[in-house]
Amino acid sequence: MEVKVGILHVQRELTVETTVTAATLETQLSEALASGGLLKLTDEKGRAVLIPAGTIAYVDLGTEHVRPVGFGAV
Repeated sequence: MEVKVGILHVQRELTVETTVTAATLETQLSEALASGGLLKLTDEKGRAVLIPAGTIAYVDLGTEHVRPVGFGAV
């Protein structure tokens, strides 16, 4: 799933491809905002991105199952 995070005072948004479900990510975001801690996103390759919850402007959750584009077997 593609997750886009807008950060306060930063013009570009942060985009992360992750295997986490939308429901899990919503729970993690709620907990981070409530505690004032960090939101940890892990991408498909295992790299972690830590975002201070107080700096998050918005989170855009993409679709969970993206159909690949190409000429492979259908």
